[in-house]
Amino acid sequence: MKERAETPFRFFTRLTLTTLTGLRAGSGRELMEGIHTVPDNVIYQHTHRFLQQHQFLTPEPPNDFAYWATQMLGDEELGERLTSVDTVRFSNLAELRRALSSAIEKHLEKRGDGRAAPAGKEFHFTGAVRFSIPTPHAAESLTEFAEALRKVSIASLYLHIYEARLRPPHVINDFSNWFERELGRPALAKKVAGLDPYTHTLEGLRAKIISFIEQEESHGQA
Repeated sequence: MKERAETPFRFFTRLTLTTLTGLRAGSGRELMEGIHTVPDNVIYQHTHRFLQQHQFLTPEPPNDFAYWATQMLGDEELGERLTSVDTVRFSNLAELRRALSSAIEKHLEKRGDGRAAPAGKEFHFTGAVRFSIPTPHAAESLTEFAEALRKVSIASLYLHIYEARLRPPHVINDFSNWFERELGRPALAKKVAGLDPYTHTLEGLRAKIISFIEQEESHGQA
């Protein structure tokens, strides 16, 4: 266990530009076909980007596809199947794509093609161009980390906790990785890694992580 890290933690934030693809879907089958063929940045846009933007709706819906199926297509069962796809548990977008496609395929096998969306309510596939930008905030100790965490945006929080899982080789959130590798605090790392995004808003996660750090520091002083 170390009081100060050799490598400081640098907080980054994420900016995302939405791009148009011109592709759209008017039924569950067309949605599945689109998910099969669109680039990874489109899958990201409608899952991770959606979850970050709508985090105040937690615990649901977790992705744009589920929202559209329920609210626009009027297919609650398909919406529930897509809701069950746990966006942040996948370590890459290819696996997430397969899970989404499989959920729709199973629904179509059971219910057929079902209804079509009303005119003007089609699903429009959009993409995302992402930029990671360093913030002024860095930390070498738990105290400094908590202070910085209070200041960074929720976009930074989402980037380091959930998007980090999409980056090899660690397939774990950046906070847990740093706590364990740089400060030698595996218990704290495990607590943060175990947080459920569907029972907390991002602000709630911020508060929870800070409370974990304060507990860790108090135990170290005892």
